[in-house]
Amino acid sequence: MHSSCFHCGLPNPSGAPYQAVILGELRTFCCPGCQAVAQAIAAGGLEAYYRQRSASAQAVPVPSAEQQQRLALYDHPTLHARFVISQPDGTQETALLLEGIVCPACIWLNERHIGALPGVLEFSINYTTHRARVRWDPQHIRLSEILAAIQQIGYQAHPYDTERRQAAFERERNAQLRRLAVAGLGTMQVMMLAVALWFGANDPTQGEIMQFLRYTALVITTPVVFYAGSIFFHNAWRDLQARRVGMDVPIALAIGSTYLASAWATLAAHGEHVYFESVSMFVFFVLLSRYLEMMARQQAAQASEALGKAVPAMALRIQAGEECWVGVAELRVGDQLRIRPGDPIPVDGRVLEGDSAVNEAILTGESLPRRRRPGDALIGGSINMSSPLVMEVTHVGQDTVLSAMLRLLDRAQSEKPHLAQWAQRGTGYFVSAVLLLTAVVGLIWFLWIDPTRAFWVMVAMLVVSCPCALALATPVAITAAVERLAKQGVLVTRGHALETLAQVQQIIFDKTGTLTTGQLQLQYGHYFDPAHTEPYCHALAKALEHGSEHPVAQVFQALSPEITIRLDDQQRAVTGAGIEGRLNGQAIRIGSPAFVLELAPRSPALIRQLHEYAQQYPAATPVLLGNRQQVLALFGLSDTLRSDAGQAIRQLQAHGLAVRILSGDSHAATQAIAQRLQIAQAQGECTPEDKVRALQAAQTQGHIVAMVGDGINDAPVLSQAHVAIAMTSGAHLAQNNADMLLCSQQLSALPQAVHKARQTLRIVRQNITWAIGYNLIAIPIAATGLLTPWLAALGMSASSLLVVLNALRLRK
Repeated sequence: MHSSCFHCGLPNPSGAPYQAVILGELRTFCCPGCQAVAQAIAAGGLEAYYRQRSASAQAVPVPSAEQQQRLALYDHPTLHARFVISQPDGTQETALLLEGIVCPACIWLNERHIGALPGVLEFSINYTTHRARVRWDPQHIRLSEILAAIQQIGYQAHPYDTERRQAAFERERNAQLRRLAVAGLGTMQVMMLAVALWFGANDPTQGEIMQFLRYTALVITTPVVFYAGSIFFHNAWRDLQARRVGMDVPIALAIGSTYLASAWATLAAHGEHVYFESVSMFVFFVLLSRYLEMMARQQAAQASEALGKAVPAMALRIQAGEECWVGVAELRVGDQLRIRPGDPIPVDGRVLEGDSAVNEAILTGESLPRRRRPGDALIGGSINMSSPLVMEVTHVGQDTVLSAMLRLLDRAQSEKPHLAQWAQRGTGYFVSAVLLLTAVVGLIWFLWIDPTRAFWVMVAMLVVSCPCALALATPVAITAAVERLAKQGVLVTRGHALETLAQVQQIIFDKTGTLTTGQLQLQYGHYFDPAHTEPYCHALAKALEHGSEHPVAQVFQALSPEITIRLDDQQRAVTGAGIEGRLNGQAIRIGSPAFVLELAPRSPALIRQLHEYAQQYPAATPVLLGNRQQVLALFGLSDTLRSDAGQAIRQLQAHGLAVRILSGDSHAATQAIAQRLQIAQAQGECTPEDKVRALQAAQTQGHIVAMVGDGINDAPVLSQAHVAIAMTSGAHLAQNNADMLLCSQQLSALPQAVHKARQTLRIVRQNITWAIGYNLIAIPIAATGLLTPWLAALGMSASSLLVVLNALRLRK
């Protein structure tokens, strides 16, 4: 029997009737809640959780009827719509904040328990933020059932709340600071005692005072080891129970063995070898390096927290001519809001009245406000700077730009880059090798050199070895770089993106919406049939392009023809070519000349006009409108080159990257842009398949290729690139396939990202080289007996601190 609850560690009441067989033994529990949770874990075949955990779970009260009813509310459509995203394939997705996570074993338990539920397609938890992403099939399971299943194993889950997460950050930071304070104060006191012990060691008249000082050092060191250093013992025991060797195993062995040996020498009055100052210093320095790592990790997580806090809780809605404050969650598409100067914009929308400057720095990294007038788009989270605005709501909840960015950022933080995975695996092998080498060296000292020094040589080897430096070499650097890029308007959405971007040799650009602004204008129009006048052709083009997100479609959607035409049925979009619809049973197409001329007949007049306009307007994109009988109109659409495109291309080329254009626009328009930007390789009239083939051909030649695009037709080639970079002004499909997003809409951020990625890879290599080189030098020196444990502790901690501080340079 156990006097404390096997699940949560609280005292059991006398004669507790709550028992269950766990791990082959009869266990007792403090309440029916903990008993039920333990039985659920065992029934799911997840008893290994109890071997892996490094801390007791929280106590679990029995769910009340009110709590069960509250869970059912999460299935209500009104509440559901606030935080659940419905995917095109019919699945649903949301972000949850888990409470009760105390160690990595909790992550393991939740992911396996929830991931095994029928209908749950994906469930992953970010240990940094305790934020979970869950995707499920609503035909097989409801959200309330997922939340109940999480509660069943002793944890609480609710929709993600930045305030609660901030409170969790504060608790973790305070706990680390308390440990660090105890270790720091203990180290200072023990070091002062150590100085007296060193000076009085050879004075036989001071024996009693020396013994008193040793007892005092023992008393001071004990809380340092068993309170401040307890986390190392917990982690090492967890690793050993899971049959793996983590980096805390040699740390715990060094701390524990040095403390016990020094305590035994003190209590037995054999004071020749007492290293309390080494133990305290070792604990303090390791805790300090880990505190710096935790702060860097939390600051990166707080980059997404800042985005989440950008949206206000209330909005000033205009209804029936009156203004009233309402919760942002109550807003609906079509509502009108008044945005006062200085107020944040609560949701996405467009300006109806007013002319003001809007600061979008938190989303784009651009510090200068941008002018917004009637018709211009507004992004939720940006701030109105100068004049009142009246806006119409266009997107709410999970459909806003800010929500999409938060989901992508969370995905990036939950993925581990290849370098981090390599370092994690390498740390395990390194620790195993250090333990084996230490045992061999200790045996050599004991048998052939000096048995009295064998133990301290082994302690010095364990202390001086630095698995922390190797483990921290990559994640701290990646975290710092991602945080810095986010401030510059570049959002990293995949874990591998930075290290791959650093190795890119060739970068391919789409033209429209990427190198150009994507704000196309109708430069000319030629109408072939007098019976189908300009207003008729404009109305027909507008009807065909209705609902499309492509920049070409937006030109025709903005037209205001005198008549309105309704098509027979839903139009069909052909990616990279155009749109086909039907009017009175007759097929009609608008799009590239090749696409339209598959339907409409060619004529000498048409070919002549195409040639003449191409000569006169080489940068314009030709668009045809036609049916089976004839081509009705020829439109020329012109675009504006981004102001920083030339500078960005020159900087990328200066970085040694080969720059290339693959565009769906005409050869003439593509070549005109390429000449202005001094890009040698440019290919126009590319279908999405052509772009994919061109990219794969470059990859076949051994090139690492990045693709920059923004349109729907770029989605296939983005998914094939080593690094996919999308403009946030583009289609959502392109952004979903991207590894990085240019939120600032500035191409000049791209060479900055390449530079930062290369700097990150360089610093990671420096850290790994230092960690390996330091150990190759320090461990042999310790094996010769030249290092005392306190010098070894100083070297090990300095190595870890150097790695962390070197990585934090990336935040500049």
